[in-house]
Amino acid sequence: MAIPTSSSPPATATTASSRSYALPMAAMTSLFFLFGAVTNFNGVLMPYLKDVCQLTDFQSSTVSVAFFGAYFLMSLPAGVLLKRLGYQRGIVVGLLVMAAGALVFIPAANSRVFGVFLLGLAVLGAGITLLQVAANPYVSVLGPASGAASRVSLVGVANNFGGTLSPLLGGMLLFGGSEVLKAQLAAMPVAQRLSQEAALVKGPYIGLAVFLAVLAAIFAFLKLPELETFADEEVNPTEAALPARTSALAFPHLALGVGAIFLYVGVEVGLGDYLIRFGEAQNIGQLSGFTQALVRSLSVATNWAAALFGQAPAPIDTTAGFTKAVGAVLVSSYWFGSLVGRVIGIPLLSRINARYALVLVCAVALLSVAAAVLVRGEAALWLVVLCGLCNSIMWPVIFPLAIKGLGPFTKQGSSYLIMAIVGGAAIPFLMGAMATYAGGLRVAFVLPVFCYAYLLFYALRGYRVR
Repeated sequence: MAIPTSSSPPATATTASSRSYALPMAAMTSLFFLFGAVTNFNGVLMPYLKDVCQLTDFQSSTVSVAFFGAYFLMSLPAGVLLKRLGYQRGIVVGLLVMAAGALVFIPAANSRVFGVFLLGLAVLGAGITLLQVAANPYVSVLGPASGAASRVSLVGVANNFGGTLSPLLGGMLLFGGSEVLKAQLAAMPVAQRLSQEAALVKGPYIGLAVFLAVLAAIFAFLKLPELETFADEEVNPTEAALPARTSALAFPHLALGVGAIFLYVGVEVGLGDYLIRFGEAQNIGQLSGFTQALVRSLSVATNWAAALFGQAPAPIDTTAGFTKAVGAVLVSSYWFGSLVGRVIGIPLLSRINARYALVLVCAVALLSVAAAVLVRGEAALWLVVLCGLCNSIMWPVIFPLAIKGLGPFTKQGSSYLIMAIVGGAAIPFLMGAMATYAGGLRVAFVLPVFCYAYLLFYALRGYRVR
């Protein structure tokens, strides 16, 4: 919802509704594609760095800490910076910071010092944080308030699409290669082989730096409307009578919304991260016909694509019950459900009450995870996969609800919400601790039940502006 934050009179609803937002929305959509691509590339980067830097599993896990830690550390400074620069110049600065982070990978690859790689990731994360703090509220108010959830859902599709493509491209660039190159690397002494493999990362990140610099130049010359000029078509007269606030956190619906974003991101990442381990704990010796058919069909498509790049096809064996390879297909299905839900949500959220939709998906996700904890076998896995579809519309509905009515505190509130993305590191960590020290994976999956219970509370009562 857009509330003018300047002292000038607000524009009329007619003026706001007649303005074309096609170009600004296209620009924002490109940013969200970039968010997904850069973030999900880390899934390929982690095992790559584990090899070239000779790390333990624990050491390689700090890739996520360096990247997502920037959301927590930089969100509030990013909000302060945006107050000085404005949204458009803030986006330009964020892109340039990301470009600088990408360039750090050149000396990192040359030295093979893991700490330098982490520095590059931290700078990339800081740049993305600035972009997220600017872009999320901008999209929320870029047009009629009734369409905010649909707009956020649209850019979410771009985010999902970028996040789907980048691991595929990264795997091809870092792990693919030709059989001749692999043979040459295998014949080298270890130190020389690691140096050659480390050099493979320079090309992708140099290309990323160039792309980011070009995108920054484009945004510098675009004429984007400022947030403060947008009109609110559905201003609530009672909001003007609210008592004076000194901080965004003085608004209860924003404070509760920070918790909602923290738990939503955490549970979404946690379920995806632990789905394969959860499947192994089920001891499934025989897969259903549906799951076998799905795995075989995706295996054929994957092997066909691999053959194009000179890789030997390796069909997935579906006769051995649940394996890690089968689990990977289910993880892919989980994230694909999120993409499908975003696509469906674009037209749907503009026609129905978005909050009612949030109540429904939170309730279904809560019941699905609770049932997955209680039942055993393959059904438990598909109940978790269903949560991917439920998760798809949570961000595009929660974020606009949380910043509704903040007025001059919109940028600050957005900073708190982006900072809450650190839940993507905290909830999986807690699930791992519960699985290791508190009774196993079935006990660990109780935590997502409580996460969804809180999200349902927010959809029912916590969202209310007070």
